Amino acid sequence: MSPIVPRLIDMHCHLDLYPDHPALIEECDRHQVATLAVTTTPKAWRRNIELASRSSHVRVALGLHPQVVAERKSEIALWEALLPEATYVGEVGLDAGPRFYRSFEDQKAVFERVLSACAEAGGKILTIHSVRAVGQVLGHLESLLPPDRGRAVMHWFTGTKAEARRAAELGCYFSVNAQMLLQPRHREVVAALPMNRLLSETDGPFTQNDGRPSRPADVSRMIPELAALRGVPAETMRRALVDNLKALVTP
Repeated sequence: MSPIVPRLIDMHCHLDLYPDHPALIEECDRHQVATLAVTTTPKAWRRNIELASRSSHVRVALGLHPQVVAERKSEIALWEALLPEATYVGEVGLDAGPRFYRSFEDQKAVFERVLSACAEAGGKILTIHSVRAVGQVLGHLESLLPPDRGRAVMHWFTGTKAEARRAAELGCYFSVNAQMLLQPRHREVVAALPMNRLLSETDGPFTQNDGRPSRPADVSRMIPELAALRGVPAETMRRALVDNLKALVTP
């Protein structure tokens, strides 16, 4: 994500949803947090790029969030037009939750175009939403995005252990946030993920720390718990996350 070696990784954060977006970018640089600023619509891309242009640690992903597809599916054309400028893609994927299931067929059509365009371009890194749709997301990856044409990060992965193994076999990485570690079932899955495919995230501002929206530097609070879950020292875990990011972004 950056030639500068970071101390921390936030692989999925909606920086443009914070009221102090520019200050938060400066905070990422100050705390040395390699942060992927995801977008929900391609119309947000230019402003995000402009604000992050001088940052050593923040990179911007080109997204079309499945939860907005019902209203914004026509923006896939703009997304495709902007893709040559982007290395990172997200937030994209599928959401079969009850609030968004009505648009599921449109979501699939958009996601198929996203994956096909990424496969054609090559070299893209995707952060993928898969709420109640892990199996279908993996099916789309299998058929449309060969591992040598792009790299996928399963954001806030809530699938089964079997689905985690399937994702790992496809070459996927997994970004983990503190909220995932609150539920025993999710802790069991995280404990079984390949150590060399783990990344950290906040998904801020949709998660909380001390009663406020999480900020990228808050990933430091999760590392000791994640390390304990995996049975390694906290510093070993921190370095592993940084090494995993290096492996992900190195062609």
